[in-house]
Amino acid sequence: MPDLSRRAFNILLAAASAALPGAPRAFAQGAQQKPATFGFEDVQKRARDLAAAPVSPAPNLPDQIQKLGFDGWKDIRFRPDKAFLNGGGNFRLQTFHLGHLYRRPVTINIIREGIATPIPYAPSLFDYGKTKFDKPLPVNVGFAGFRLHYPLNDPKVFDEAIAFLGANAFRLLGRGQRYGLSAEGIAINPGTESEETPHFLEFWIETPEPGADKVVFYALLDGESLTGAYRFELAPGVDSTLDISLVLFPRRSIHQLGIAPLSSLFLNGENDRRYTGDFRPELHDSDGLLINSGGGEWIWRPLRNPASQARSAFVDNNPRGFGLIQRDRAFEHYQDLDLNYELRPSYWVEPREGWGEGKIELIESPAADDSSNNITVAWTPTAPVEPGKPVAMSYRITSSLDMRKLSPNARAISTYQTQARALGSQEPVAPGSRRFIIDFAGGELRYFQTQPELVEFVPSTTTGEIKRAFVVPNPQTGGFRAAFDVQLAPGETTDLRGYLRAANRALTETWTYPWRAE
Repeated sequence: MPDLSRRAFNILLAAASAALPGAPRAFAQGAQQKPATFGFEDVQKRARDLAAAPVSPAPNLPDQIQKLGFDGWKDIRFRPDKAFLNGGGNFRLQTFHLGHLYRRPVTINIIREGIATPIPYAPSLFDYGKTKFDKPLPVNVGFAGFRLHYPLNDPKVFDEAIAFLGANAFRLLGRGQRYGLSAEGIAINPGTESEETPHFLEFWIETPEPGADKVVFYALLDGESLTGAYRFELAPGVDSTLDISLVLFPRRSIHQLGIAPLSSLFLNGENDRRYTGDFRPELHDSDGLLINSGGGEWIWRPLRNPASQARSAFVDNNPRGFGLIQRDRAFEHYQDLDLNYELRPSYWVEPREGWGEGKIELIESPAADDSSNNITVAWTPTAPVEPGKPVAMSYRITSSLDMRKLSPNARAISTYQTQARALGSQEPVAPGSRRFIIDFAGGELRYFQTQPELVEFVPSTTTGEIKRAFVVPNPQTGGFRAAFDVQLAPGETTDLRGYLRAANRALTETWTYPWRAE
């Protein structure tokens, strides 16, 4: 789908908020004239007022920025010695320069002792390399975005921990991780002709106390259908977490509102090998969608690169969590020395209060190469989104290389497809039939290796017929390999499910997969 994740980082940035009503108050009203503390309430007021006005237009930028191409833009780098928040604490703030596709400026403020002050543009902040401008840019030109640095991997080195660049997209990292999938502030009618891409207009970053291991910042969002106020609290670490609270103010009714949207790349994997011309065996930032339903069931849905856009909806009430997961951590499965797909993080979304009724919707779009994201997932509430009715939500995103701790049960670590007949057999394959093979590992499965007869595979299909099913120990993984053959009329579709159990007790998460018979 357009304008998401990797491509969201290549979307025009948010309009400047200099014209927005209500500048930060320097002092509160009252006899004692105490300094006011800028906070989330101020951002909510701005968003509420902004919702009553037309969407903010993109400002006119100097010709130097309008003409700045990719090579010139990438040559401009922030000078680390000019980093903000450089007061002896654990965080450093750097800004991104405008240019190339990033031509909608963002205002960035620093909050000190409760007072918000915008960062003025200054040429001294950047090393321009070979890029030259005919004349100085104005101090109010703004920035393309910002990033926060923290000693993630070395106590003496400030590594990038989070970056906001492009529309309302952002990425965060934990220890030893490389950028891969993205998160977004909101999604509006994703994957449709009426899809919208709101922009963050302005940010406010609180100055952390010396020695603080968390940082709080706020954002103002504007789009054709809504405005929004955001509070972020970043805690970098081995597994970095980002707590998000948002209040949305709809300008008009919204057909599909995507809360906590994530987007990623899936070109090919062991379950989907349509693209085999690359020397790299697999290419994906994430290989599956993991869901913890409101009823406590753990569901694993391997990702695909479909020939045409496909949607999968998981209807739920008060989900406990969902995320796009990169389970395959073996370098030899990717063979990419530069991009390190095995080090791409997984993002797990955990609601902080009951989200009510709705659905987790997965959108898979066709991709011909690895230049853009084709996978999107978000929570869509059942309750209608209407003007004059604010929407308030909160959740946590965790960025991790190891999500095994989430589920107590065993996991589906690989999915394969093949012809529905014995290996090496020359028997004809029945039309509309297919064999699916799933490797389960972890949990208590190693315990059952000596008595595999206690383990049962339970497959099901919404249409068609399951012809045979079996399960055998897999000594290579310490788990079990399950397989089943399914048959349905050519051209029909079905949703497949399966899990392992022993004595009516589930040993694994539920594997699920949509399939269309050829």
